[in-house]
Amino acid sequence: MERIIIHSDLNNFYATVEKTLNPELCGKPVAVCGSKEERHGIVLAKSEEAKKLGVKTGEAIWQAKRKCPDLICVPPHFDTYISYSQKVRAVYARYTDLIESYGIDECWLDVSSSTLLFPEYDGEKYVVSEDGVKHYTDGFLRHLGDVIRNAVKSELGVTVSCGVSFNKVYAKLGSDLKKPDGTSVISAVHYKQIIFGLPVEELLFVGKATGEKLKTMGITTIGRLAAADDGLIIKTFGKVGQNLLKNARGEDTDPVRHMDDKREMKSIGNSCTYAYDVTNLKRVERLLYVLSESVAARLRESGQGLADTVHLWVRDSNLNDFSVQKKVRHTALCGEIAQHAFALFKENVKPPFKVRSLGVTVSGFDNGKSQITFDEACGKYKKLEAVERCVDEIRKKHGYDKLQRGIVAEDPHEMRNDIKSTHLIKPAKIDYPDVEKPSPDGKG
Repeated sequence: MERIIIHSDLNNFYATVEKTLNPELCGKPVAVCGSKEERHGIVLAKSEEAKKLGVKTGEAIWQAKRKCPDLICVPPHFDTYISYSQKVRAVYARYTDLIESYGIDECWLDVSSSTLLFPEYDGEKYVVSEDGVKHYTDGFLRHLGDVIRNAVKSELGVTVSCGVSFNKVYAKLGSDLKKPDGTSVISAVHYKQIIFGLPVEELLFVGKATGEKLKTMGITTIGRLAAADDGLIIKTFGKVGQNLLKNARGEDTDPVRHMDDKREMKSIGNSCTYAYDVTNLKRVERLLYVLSESVAARLRESGQGLADTVHLWVRDSNLNDFSVQKKVRHTALCGEIAQHAFALFKENVKPPFKVRSLGVTVSGFDNGKSQITFDEACGKYKKLEAVERCVDEIRKKHGYDKLQRGIVAEDPHEMRNDIKSTHLIKPAKIDYPDVEKPSPDGKG
């Protein structure tokens, strides 16, 4: 029999938790928003009522209020969201120990070997396809998803959408088909009828740039990608093209990890979306230092050693984005990471510019096996690293803003911008809106 993979997606998670904590918010348009005073005045999550009125995750509060004047904005409570996420996973753990997280609000579950732990199903469990192969019925697969969905809703008061399929990619796609609070089945018998007509952008790992490139090739649906010439796709996209074809054709065999497994860390990065366009080169440099502080501190904590590649990601006010990278000497120093990122920015972005989002990432970890450089032999690098580790400890004890670099301290708002402390609970998905220019008073 084929695998049974469930992808669960908590609906409007942050906003739903807020409504659970404060029932007076039920039925009203609600948005969980960052602090306007600290320049993080964007919508982190929205309720279904706000979504129907056009409010989008990632847009500025003033933009959201223009669409929905009655929007209720509440501050985030990240510790509570983490607690709810853990409680939801405890529900999943009753049915399987193969639980792989995909952000704070999404998980894959492999229940192939644990269907007996679910309540008994009264209907037919199996069907034989035209080629004589025995498959699970859509009804039985929907039953499994409904059990998960109803358990979370009844016990915790939050809703989840479930996609049930025979691989992770299709299960993820299925969870997006019926929201909120629904179960969608993409079975081995009927998957072509269900998904081959969907836009190619609906497929996992097909981003905006990839989707646009596929469209120029006449590939607008998942079915067209599945039927595309292998040589053409691989020539255009390289190794990524092989994965695109495999995912479109339902050939994904990636296993769901055990709930106690830790994924191998290949990169460490952080990004931030800003409430208003960044147009000043000095502020770009300052923001890259803020991001690099977070990345360097996390790298030092990770035990991965030093990194030899710095990546920069930029999105402008027209929602166009790009990423570039460069090889560097192995480092875990904020100053070096920030300088490399800023150099990449200046090389690739010419003024005038309007930047809406920035991201800094490092990769190529040496796991502590790098050869000693001349600077390290002379003690220069080790001294700088020791200083940054001391800063880490001071911040842990006394607070992030108690010790800052001069360039960051020039802006009191950025002094308090501790991106590191919340990097694990940033929204997994940002449906970036069309960006409008704010009025001079900043209120829209």
